[in-house]
Amino acid sequence: MDGAVAATPSLDPTSYTQEAVLVCTEAHLLKEGRWSGQVHGRDVVVFHHQGGCYTMDRICHHAGGPLEDGDIEDIAGHACIVCPWHKIKITLDTGESLYRAIDPATIKQRPPRTRWTSKGVKQRMHTAEVKDGNVYVTLSNNEQKVDSDYYYSEEYKKLVSASKRGTT
Repeated sequence: MDGAVAATPSLDPTSYTQEAVLVCTEAHLLKEGRWSGQVHGRDVVVFHHQGGCYTMDRICHHAGGPLEDGDIEDIAGHACIVCPWHKIKITLDTGESLYRAIDPATIKQRPPRTRWTSKGVKQRMHTAEVKDGNVYVTLSNNEQKVDSDYYYSEEYKKLVSASKRGTT
C-alpha cells in the first residue's frame, strides 16, 4: 500500500484527473514524515509537518533535485523544504521559493542586512487528505504554469530521451 501508484502521465495540469489516489497509510506518514511516489504519472512528495500534510512535485523546480531527501526548516516563519542539491528553500504551504536579498536601505553598510524574499510560486502544489487512516493525493488542475512543470514537459522528455541515446 505504501508503494507508488503508476498511471498514464499527462503534461497539462488541467487534464489531470481529479480522482484522489490512496498513496499510503496515515501511520506510515506519521512514522516516516514523508512519502514519495507517482500519482497519475506525476512524481509527488507528501510531507507531514507540525500536524499538517503538504503535497508538491517531488522534483525541485531549480535543477531537478529530490525534495524527498531534503530537510524541513523554519525560514522567516515559514516551514520550508530545503533541496539537498543546491539548498533552494520552498515553502510547504504555497510552493514559493525563498532567497536572501540585500535590504536596499542598508546597501552601503558593511555588511548590508539581508532579508528573506519570495521569488513567487515555483513548485506545483497538490492536495493531500487524511481519511479513515489513509492518505489520499489529488493532483492540482491549476492552469497557472510554475517552474516545476518543466520536468513534465515535452521539451524535458525529448532532452532526457536524447541524452539516453547519446545525441545531446
